[in-house]
Amino acid sequence: MSTASVTVRYWAAARAAAGTDHDDLPVEGETTLADVVRRVVAAHPEGRLAGVLEVCSVLVGDRPVATEDPVEVVIRPGDEIQFLPPFAGG
Repeated sequence: MSTASVTVRYWAAARAAAGTDHDDLPVEGETTLADVVRRVVAAHPEGRLAGVLEVCSVLVGDRPVATEDPVEVVIRPGDEIQFLPPFAGG
């Protein structure tokens, strides 16, 4: 099986906590949102990323998934995951 990637984009406080606006994670086939979160938190151990991601809205492509169980959310090679922290003013 060939290795592809998923793109993880961080916005606002998530970007500040990660120290970057995105990560490209190699994947070998399908994975889960829970695995993606585990991997990006491990990639940025010096910050407060884990706490910020817990309060984020999450999009996989253009589909909101924040209310779904991360273990059940399937991530496929080529997907883009976005973490959007709550914004002041709505």
